[in-house]
Amino acid sequence: MATAKATSKKKPATVSNKARIATVNRKTKETDISVTINLDGTGQAQIDTGIGFFDHMLEGFAKHGLFDLKVKVNGDLHVDGHHSVEDCGIVLGQAICEALGEKEGISRFGYFILPMDDALVLTSIDLGGRFYIDYNCTMYSSKVGEFETQLAREFFYALASNAKMNLHIRQLAGFNDHHTIEAMFKSFAKSLDMATKRDSRISGVLSTKGTI
Repeated sequence: MATAKATSKKKPATVSNKARIATVNRKTKETDISVTINLDGTGQAQIDTGIGFFDHMLEGFAKHGLFDLKVKVNGDLHVDGHHSVEDCGIVLGQAICEALGEKEGISRFGYFILPMDDALVLTSIDLGGRFYIDYNCTMYSSKVGEFETQLAREFFYALASNAKMNLHIRQLAGFNDHHTIEAMFKSFAKSLDMATKRDSRISGVLSTKGTI
């Protein structure tokens, strides 16, 4: 009489409950910046960069990505906003990278197409540990409030390089720079939320190489 063989189901990987929170401070002759991010937050934000429109963008990033975010920037705004915005990107990128740790169990990839009235922006992210940015957006004015529109690219370049991410940002439509830039930040937030999500089916890191 044949004996039935016991079968075993593969158990899903256990998703770590370790808090993914990081604080990074950076001080130079041009800026003094502190950033704290919780990747598993609820969208709470305390932002003070000295540039009103930039504050608004970072608040939107936190809210729509469901990240808890604290940002304090003291920069040389008597020169212009370049150092404050770029250096904030550096520090936020470092904080994201630190909070992710070994990246075990994360989805790794994220993408989102976000409409904002006339504007339509696509962002796509790979948290695979290699930096690349493709920024394809057109601005029609030099400033939105006190924020120089050229600084949007500087911010995302600095963030992506320090977070070690592959980032594509494409403007699919739009003529109002306020709407386009806001769509960028919100689309990026949704993409990053997707990429950083933990998935119980993923054991270790999501890579055939075994490391990212």
